[in-house]
Amino acid sequence: MTRVRHNDYGVLRPPALGAWEPSLRVSVVIPAYKCAEALGRTVAALARQTYPAELMEVVVADDGSEPPLDVPGARVVRVADGWGRGAARQAGQLAATGDVIHWLDSDMLLADDHIEAHMRWHHLIDHAVVIGDTWFVERPGEEGVQSEYVTRTLESSRRLKDAGPTAYLLHTGASSSVRAELLRAAGGVDASLNMAEDTELGWRLAQAGAVFIPDAEARAWHVGPSTVMLREKDVHRHNWSYLGDLIPDLRWLRSHPRRHWRVPYVRVVVAATTYEETRATVDSALAGTLTDAAVTLVGPWDQLTDERRSNLDDPFLDLRLLHNLYAHEPRVSFAQSVPASATPAPFLLSVPAGWVLGADTLSRLVRHAERDLLGLVSVALSESASGVVAARLERTAAFARAARFEGAADDLVDEMFGSEWVSGSEYGFATAEEAEPLAGDPAKWRALAGERLAEVKKLRAQVQRLAAEVERLSAEPPADDREDRGGLGSLIRHLRSAG
Repeated sequence: MTRVRHNDYGVLRPPALGAWEPSLRVSVVIPAYKCAEALGRTVAALARQTYPAELMEVVVADDGSEPPLDVPGARVVRVADGWGRGAARQAGQLAATGDVIHWLDSDMLLADDHIEAHMRWHHLIDHAVVIGDTWFVERPGEEGVQSEYVTRTLESSRRLKDAGPTAYLLHTGASSSVRAELLRAAGGVDASLNMAEDTELGWRLAQAGAVFIPDAEARAWHVGPSTVMLREKDVHRHNWSYLGDLIPDLRWLRSHPRRHWRVPYVRVVVAATTYEETRATVDSALAGTLTDAAVTLVGPWDQLTDERRSNLDDPFLDLRLLHNLYAHEPRVSFAQSVPASATPAPFLLSVPAGWVLGADTLSRLVRHAERDLLGLVSVALSESASGVVAARLERTAAFARAARFEGAADDLVDEMFGSEWVSGSEYGFATAEEAEPLAGDPAKWRALAGERLAEVKKLRAQVQRLAAEVERLSAEPPADDREDRGGLGSLIRHLRSAG
């Protein structure tokens, strides 16, 4: 299986349409509600597909239509748990039996080779998410238009080859396909979402290591404008009320300095040792300028029973003190073993207990990883005869993709995403003994930085006004003052350099 670096799927060589032999089964899943006429057109288009009929099934997820939908040529399942697009998609994919799940809206018209265009990619790699080329028409047979956002994104990213970790933003339920195994590894569809469920699913698929492929030959036409086209501001107002909680990549939705978020941006993992060492590390991770970080404390927490014990001579005293300290801190969780992945958080930082993070350590490490889209940043903390003590910032998507191949995970991540070593002292790490006492809070630091920036802008504006005034005064100097022009010129140059 070919290894794709970041999202540059250009290394894959799909066969020409009509010139290959498929073997994978596909389930076309269509969520539907009171749309018998449009649905009939969509299912009829599926009956004309060039993909072998014996390898294809059509599953319609009826989201409570009355009377219930009756669709010749499709298997209809009723949504029994919840309502809306998320619940319908989840019900449909749970009922599907194919190797690949192909999502379709109920008002789609398809080119006869649409399914085949999708499926050829899934025969090349098992972690592709294929996005159809969808155009919007007022009625069947008319010339369509494409979403301006989609067009702009494709043109600016070599059709997502250069999109890196943001490629998921084009994931749509109108026409997209994914291996059933990858979908279920990502957690399936969030049945509680009745809008933006496809974007949120795209995010989790990305964390599962997906490669997003927009196929211009997977042609399709959506009858009628999308809801975003009709009511963009209303859609954003609705969806952004919860997407900020679920997708940490949407940084502009996380501008509040003190909010707690459901999905952290960085999951910090610390294996518990002594109370003092572990507390120093955990507290520093929670106090940084990157406020949407969370900590997982690893230890044998199941050993903490309620049986009678000596409070001060308890063999698990340090562990119990740590549990007491963080039991009601919402950003700290407890685990028996190191988590295999931080998903759906995009980053996992492992830090040895006793090492303290500086105020900006997390932010700077993430910025370093994002600059070159690195999959791993290893941080050298100290070195002795017994080896190097290190922290590790792992990109969730990189290690999820590496797990699909045989070989050492770090080597595979380096090949597909890149990796680097950095110095711990350069990024603000220190031992608990060397670190400055923890004081202040990120909100105060940011407020102080904002004040200083405002002062700098004000001073620069004053300098520019003074420079302009000096230049005006020196434009036509009196004859007997010509000898002073050199001094004015020096002052102007000085003011400009100060600005």
